[in-house]
Amino acid sequence: MTKNSGNSKKIQRNYFIIALIFGVIVITIIVRAIMVSFAEGNFWRELSDKTIQTGIPIPAARGNIYSGNYELMATSELRYRLYLDFWAEGVKEDSLRKYIKPLSAELNKMFPGKSAANYEAHIMKAWRQRSPRNREYPLNISEVNYLQLKAIRQMPFFRQGQNKSGLYSRSFVKRTKPYGTLASRTIGDIYGELDKGGKSGLELAFDSLLRGRPGIGTRQRIQGRSIQVTDKNPVPGCDIISTININMQDITEKALLEKVKKLDAESGTAVLMEVKTGEIKAIANMGRIREGVWGETKNYAVSDLSEPGSTFKVASMMVALDDGLVRPNDPVDVGNGIFEYAGLILHDHNAGRGGYGMINAAKSIWFSSSIGIAKIILKAYGNNPGKYVDGLYRLGFNLDLKLDIPGYGIARVRHPELSPNTWYKTTLPWMSFGYETQIPPIYTLTFFNAIANGGTMVKPIFVKEIREEGRVKEKREPVVLKKHICSDLTLKYIREMLDSVVNHPQGTGRQARSELIGISGKTGTVQLSQGAAGYNVNGLSYQVSFCGYFPADDPQYSCIVVIRKPRNGNPSGGEMSGKVFKRIAEEVFIPHITERRLLAADNRHALSKTPHVKSGLSEHARYVMEKLDVKYVNKPKGEWMSARTENGRVLLSGRNLPGNRTPDVVGMGAKDAVYAMESAGLRVSLTGQGTVIAQSVAPGSKVERGRTVMIRLK
Repeated sequence: MTKNSGNSKKIQRNYFIIALIFGVIVITIIVRAIMVSFAEGNFWRELSDKTIQTGIPIPAARGNIYSGNYELMATSELRYRLYLDFWAEGVKEDSLRKYIKPLSAELNKMFPGKSAANYEAHIMKAWRQRSPRNREYPLNISEVNYLQLKAIRQMPFFRQGQNKSGLYSRSFVKRTKPYGTLASRTIGDIYGELDKGGKSGLELAFDSLLRGRPGIGTRQRIQGRSIQVTDKNPVPGCDIISTININMQDITEKALLEKVKKLDAESGTAVLMEVKTGEIKAIANMGRIREGVWGETKNYAVSDLSEPGSTFKVASMMVALDDGLVRPNDPVDVGNGIFEYAGLILHDHNAGRGGYGMINAAKSIWFSSSIGIAKIILKAYGNNPGKYVDGLYRLGFNLDLKLDIPGYGIARVRHPELSPNTWYKTTLPWMSFGYETQIPPIYTLTFFNAIANGGTMVKPIFVKEIREEGRVKEKREPVVLKKHICSDLTLKYIREMLDSVVNHPQGTGRQARSELIGISGKTGTVQLSQGAAGYNVNGLSYQVSFCGYFPADDPQYSCIVVIRKPRNGNPSGGEMSGKVFKRIAEEVFIPHITERRLLAADNRHALSKTPHVKSGLSEHARYVMEKLDVKYVNKPKGEWMSARTENGRVLLSGRNLPGNRTPDVVGMGAKDAVYAMESAGLRVSLTGQGTVIAQSVAPGSKVERGRTVMIRLK
């Protein structure tokens, strides 16, 4: 009993010690908890606030800008910069040396700007300089897209993965223009970072719509890593559908650039407008960047305030005709081409050849006689110049066109009653033939477009549609500025005069005459002022232009071409600008005529070979094939189909594109592929032309609305 009693006491003592220890621990925890909650509460709450950040803005995907036929002209593209981390634990020197030469050869094939030896030397330098402080050694490539990144990851050595090769990437979003410089100044630019918004052109004008609405997130650091949770999803920006036609833009730019280079001119502008709607189909602005190099530097078409020259004679003639103060056959004596008025001497362009002598009012337009127009306007308005300017305002030269392009200019045509201190005796005659006023080319084009449009003046527009998440948010219709700029009889006279400018043997625009398509228009040549020195200085510089429309008998398009300060050749609106206009008119319109002739001549013969049919919308494909008498097998019931050619037949089969999954667009044309992707809530960035051969997001994967899918065509 004594022994058991001793053991019992020992056990009790041990339990007591254990209970005491636990009691002390519990009391310590309680005391510590009280101290944390009250005494140190503020400290820990502040520390928590530092590790958890709320209200973090999540940028929205910026909207795309498309051409009028839905080709991508500006988009936000995910790009990648590549780095080497040779301090990664899985990287082995023997493996690197084994694959360095085939790896360098593959890099050279994809990026031939540097030699394989250059790539090898660069990578081995990274290996020699590896250290814990140098884990971000840039690969010798500036940036790549997703498809290029995938290909690089499959190259020798890199295909082992990040841990064993050290290759890793950092992504960033870049604004790109798939068509390069085409209509670049009109599309505009953004500032360096997307969230800073538009800088110029449509990017600036529609910045608030393109930006979208940012989301909100919460960011927290856990074990050294930053984790962000989205509280409110961002709303992607709207897409802007411009009026630009890629093919017409390409034609216009090439024609203008070739002539500007040949003339070694300071700059050139060409704008193509659809007569009925006012849609700008092409706009090119080429300025000298440095000797021998021209590019899109400034949007001269909408912002350049310069004296228009002889194209303005048409406006003067229209005012006088409409006021009943002159008739086309009224005689005008221009003498030997030299006319002195109020102490200034005016020369016609043919003064050195004896002048035109006695002509009629209409011929003063045909031959572009400055003396003829000046005498007509002096006789009609010499005692009431304000009535003449009122007539110009009636034609729309005092309007604010409210263009979509920021920084556009507004025509300056001063009125004698509003500007008496700057109205001189010589102002009226000199204004009549295009001096003493400052008018952007887009105004002159708008006026001539009204002549082509039966007297109805429409506003030039650059955007025809705004879409939000694939749905039409706003559709822009033609805007009529003036229903009638003149009477029908006046319009008839003016159109006859413009026809004779091009088709009369002595017309100043005869160089613009085409054997393929009817062209009407007016030349312009103006001596540019040299600032304070005025016009009478050595080393004169000129601006030449041609503005008109085609086809002359049923106008579809109007166009203006302006070339400034040509160094080569004699300044001539017909010879220089007129020839550019002619080339644009023929290349834009003749394909339509040729196509119709071919189809009408022998539709079956033209399609004697079985054509290649792209996959896409079933109804559209079948409609075209039936119209062109192309035989096909099967008639898929669904909206989408796949097509293949076999033994001279087109075989069709159904194609399922589930709405909540990324569609498979391989084999489709660009238009159907874009439609399919955008219908699923995705954005599209196109590269190449022809048929889709690859897409960056795997078909059937879950759709992330607003995500951009890279599509490659060939």
